[in-house]
This record gives sequence, structure tokens and C-alpha cells, in this order.
Amino acid sequence: MIAVPFAYEAPTTVEEAIRLLSEFGDRGRVLAGGHSLIPIMKLRLAQPEVLIDIGRVGELRYVRAEDRHLAIGALTTHTQVASDPTIGDQCAVLAETAGHIGDAQVRNRGTIGGALAHADPAADYPATILALDAEIVAQGPRGRRTIAAPGFFTGLFTTALAPDELLVEVRVPVLGPGSGGAYAKRPNPASHYAVVGVAAVVRLEGGRVTSVSIGVTGAGAQPSRAAAAERALLGQVPTDDTIARAAALAAEGIDLLSDIHGSAEYRADMVRVYTRRAIREAIRRAGG
Repeated sequence: MIAVPFAYEAPTTVEEAIRLLSEFGDRGRVLAGGHSLIPIMKLRLAQPEVLIDIGRVGELRYVRAEDRHLAIGALTTHTQVASDPTIGDQCAVLAETAGHIGDAQVRNRGTIGGALAHADPAADYPATILALDAEIVAQGPRGRRTIAAPGFFTGLFTTALAPDELLVEVRVPVLGPGSGGAYAKRPNPASHYAVVGVAAVVRLEGGRVTSVSIGVTGAGAQPSRAAAAERALLGQVPTDDTIARAAALAAEGIDLLSDIHGSAEYRADMVRVYTRRAIREAIRRAGG
């Protein structure tokens, strides 16, 4: 099947892209890397009248260290995120997550902003974005605003972005001494999407866990935090037993999916397994 006919616009600035979004409204769709939008257009699950290709907006490709966080432009590719020395040094769990996405062709073309805006429930980034307490910067006709990661994902393939807003930047914290993060994933063998993916970020002081955040993707219709597991681990000495007890609670509160790739029961078990793995590696990297 082929896509229905559409008009094509290729802005070269953020302002021009936002003007086009405002002009066309629901009739237009933004194209970044295209790995998600083009296939669903070919299946006619999406039928935009106008395609707004932002691939030429060069100002959205960057990685900058700013105070205690990293600012990453929305058109930064997965390959760039995975290989950038600044990200690798100061927020290695994000680089690790990018390396898990698809294959080399997907990573070379796909972008961090496009992946987050698409909000696929099986995407890799959302787990890590939640675990990092990252921020999403959106820009529209009324200017810029910052959206905290927990409020960004609002449902299946839906986000807090307004129809006339463009995701322009992702801000992630620098993980300093005593902190560590890890991403562990059960991939779909064909697509490499996450059947379940878990990101854990921890901080150790005096041999105890003083901060912990755990993001889960793939298990439900939208990514979520494993709040019960976080509470169980906080303040504890991270032994194998305390990690196992915390991981056993990781699936609590998640409205688990059940499909041809795995039943709800299977996903619950995988959430527990991969949470344990992610926590253990994060603690090791934190120096525990």
C-alpha cells in the first residue's frame, strides 16, 4: 500500500516550522527521521494533507553542557546520542539507551526528538527519560515552555505537546560522583522494540541508596515509573536481597499490555527481571 497524496513543506528554521504547524493544524504532520511516520502513512493509518519535514532545521542538532544538565537538540540522531563523548561521560545511561535502538540504519536516521514526540509505548528512550527526571522543551507561537518528563507522556502515542508546538530540546541531568544509571531490555527479536525495557538511576552515600528512580517502557500503553520498587529500595543498603525485594514490586500499578509479543503475566515477570538487572548495574556503576 502507498500513502495518500500530500503536500510537502521543508522549513529551514524553527520559526518557519512553527508557522506551518499553526497554519495547517491537524491537517499537517511533522517529519523528523521518518522511521515511524512513513510506515504508518504507507499503511494509511495516518493521512496528513501536509508533511512538514524539519530535517533541514540545522539549529536543532546539538549537544551542549549547561550548568548541571545537558541540552540535546531534537534532531540529534540516536547514533550521535550513543557516541557523543559529553553524553557518554556525563550521562552514560542515555548513550547506552540510544545504542539499544533498532539497528545501525535506524540509529543513523532516527532522532531523539522524533522518538519522544511519537511516544511509541515500546520505544526505548521514555524509560530513561523518566528515570533521569529529564525535561522536554516545546516551542510554539506563544514561545517556549518546559515539560517535566512525568507529565510529558499522557497515553498511547500521545504527549503533552500542543498541536502547534514543536519539541525542540531535551534536557537531562549530569550524573555526578556516587551516581549511576543502567538500561536493561527484553527486545522484540524482529523489530528490536522493547517488549520490556527498564532504566534505573541511583545515588549512593555511605553505602546506602539515597536516591533512586526507575522508568519502565514496553509493559503498558505508556511509560511509567516503578514507584513501589523505588520506595522499597530508597534508604537501603543495596544487597542482592534488598534489590530482589524491590524488583519484585516493579510491575505494581502498571496497566500491563497483552499481545502476540507477550501476555500481561509475561510482561509483569519481565519487568521484575529487568528491573533487578538494571538496578544491580546502576549500583555497580555508582560505586556500590
